[in-house]
Amino acid sequence: MDIKIFPSILSCDFRFLKNEIKKIEKSGADGIHIDIMDGHFVPNFSMGPKIVEAINKSTNLFLDVHLMMYNPFDYIERFIEMGADMISIHFEATENIEYLLKYIRRCGKKAGLVFNPETSESMVVNFLDKCDQILFMTVHPGFGGQKFMEKVLDKVEFTRNLCNSLRIKESGISKKSKNFDIAVDGGINRENSYRCIEMGANVIISGSYLFSFKDMKKGVEQLRKR
Repeated sequence: MDIKIFPSILSCDFRFLKNEIKKIEKSGADGIHIDIMDGHFVPNFSMGPKIVEAINKSTNLFLDVHLMMYNPFDYIERFIEMGADMISIHFEATENIEYLLKYIRRCGKKAGLVFNPETSESMVVNFLDKCDQILFMTVHPGFGGQKFMEKVLDKVEFTRNLCNSLRIKESGISKKSKNFDIAVDGGINRENSYRCIEMGANVIISGSYLFSFKDMKKGVEQLRKR
C-alpha cells in the first residue's frame, strides 16, 4: 500500500502559519492533520473552526480534523463548513459512534474513528464498514513530548490482519478491505514509523519530528521510504 504522510499542524510555529503551510505543501505530504482539543476530553485546549478555515484558505491539501472532544456532534457541521475533508472522532468520547460516522459520510466527507492506547482492539471489527480510517493513538491524547507506546503495535497488526481477511460493505456494496487506511499518531519518528508500517499502518501522522526539519521534504521522504 502507498504510505501517506500527514504533518500535525499543532507542532508548527503559529506566528508564521501561512509559511508553515507552504512548507508542508513543498514537502510532498499528503495532507494536514489538525488536532482540536476541548479541555475536557483531554486536559488541553487547542484551535477551533476559525483556525481550520484559515488553513483551508491557505492550501488545497487534504485536511484531517481530529476531534479530541466530548459531544462531537455539536461541532461536526461547523468544521465541515470551515473546510474539513475528514472528521475523526474518538471511540471513547461518545455513545453515538455509528450515528456520527454515518452523519459525517452523509455530509460528503470521510469519517475516521480514533482509539486511545488503552481501548481494546476487539471493538474495531464493529466499525470497519462504517468509517474510512481507523487511527490508533500511540501516546495518550492531549500531551506533547510523550514516548511512543510499543504496545499499540499489536493493535495495528490485529486490525491489518482483520482487514486482509474481511470484506467490508460501503454504501451497500461489498468490497475488499485490504486497502483500508490504518493511521498512527503520537511520538512518531523515523525509527518507530518503520515498525508501524511493518505491522500494517499506512497513514503516518507526525508533528515534532517533521517540523524539526528545516527542509520538511527530507523528513517526509524518510518516513515514506521506510
